[in-house]
Amino acid sequence: MKHVPFFRWVVAVGLVLIGCSIAVYMAAPGSPELKQVDLAVLQEKSDGTCTVQWTDPYGSGRHEERYLCDADRPQSFKSPDYQPGTTIGWDVGWVVAEGADKGELYSLEQDGSGDRWSAASDALVAAGMLLATVGVIGGNIRSLSRLSGVSPGLVRRAERLRKVAVRVAEDHARAVETVREAWAPLHEGLVHAELARTPVAKLRGAGIALLWAKDLERNGIRSVQDVLDAGAWGVAEASGVGRRTAERVWTAAGRKADHVDAGTTVRLDADPPDARTAVLLNALRVLVEAGPAARSAAEEGRRLAGRLGECLAEAAPAAGWRRMLDAGRAERRAVPAAVTRLRLLLDEAERQGVAGRFAQASVDLLRGTDGDPMGLSARVDFESRPAEYHRLLSELVRPALARRAARPADGDRP
Repeated sequence: MKHVPFFRWVVAVGLVLIGCSIAVYMAAPGSPELKQVDLAVLQEKSDGTCTVQWTDPYGSGRHEERYLCDADRPQSFKSPDYQPGTTIGWDVGWVVAEGADKGELYSLEQDGSGDRWSAASDALVAAGMLLATVGVIGGNIRSLSRLSGVSPGLVRRAERLRKVAVRVAEDHARAVETVREAWAPLHEGLVHAELARTPVAKLRGAGIALLWAKDLERNGIRSVQDVLDAGAWGVAEASGVGRRTAERVWTAAGRKADHVDAGTTVRLDADPPDARTAVLLNALRVLVEAGPAARSAAEEGRRLAGRLGECLAEAAPAAGWRRMLDAGRAERRAVPAAVTRLRLLLDEAERQGVAGRFAQASVDLLRGTDGDPMGLSARVDFESRPAEYHRLLSELVRPALARRAARPADGDRP
């Protein structure tokens, strides 16, 4: 399950509230253009409520109105200290300098609409800053806890070792397949020749009547290979026998072919060599010179690559902070154990020097024979140790012969 970026959403909500605060501040009604005037305070209460008189600077005469004076202004500006022996005090006020209310007295304290907008903006920005701060701090704490298992260096080492292990296994498999591809036409040629030399009368031991065999020979089907080439329909047409009898003949030929295929052995002969034998000797020489160490390294590389692959799949989030942050809870829970197994595998591989052995085996298996198409050096090497070549060839082609023996029943042959 992918993790839910909770604190990212908290930060996002905080930023949205800060944006709303800015929008409220921008949408708040602005104060009108004002002009300062002197106010004669005629009456004043202790809370600052007073009656004032002022002269309109725009020529509409002298006015008198209730006003909220500054109750905290110096005592010398208040009655009777301002004009001793009178009830007149002094204060400063503002009149509107534009619009329909031009010349009217304006009280900043009594006009509360701007304060309400300002208070709303302040509340929004405070809430937004609080949420953004909580989101940033909480997200960093959570990220640090999630990043505790990140080990990119270890993962890279494991990936490099796995590539080396996979490469040596592939190189050995490629060398083995090259031998089998070179062996196949030689083996098939020997089998084909043996079946072509085997007269169709030999199939009588499989329940084929002598009369049917003579009918086949008179119609040009003289060998077991001819029966296989003709197929059941060809046998029926050539001999005039029924479909069921023709299928019995063809099935018996198939069993004979399987027997010959399993019992035919390719014997290496370096003198005189033909082109196909030279190719096979060259392919065998690579594995003979690489020796058992290359085969052992390939098998070990195959096993190690599988173990490393399983651990790397579980330890994938540890490859970097971004992958760890994107991993789900179950994936992160499996990381510590996977990293521990990787570390143990790498330590063991380093103690045993497997990376060097894998690399050397790959070099030995990749030594080509392109410069010796006639296989002269392979022929010389074969003559010095023929038993080793024959033993290796027998080991490598045994699985191919086993697969041939396990192919579908004769009745299912195409």
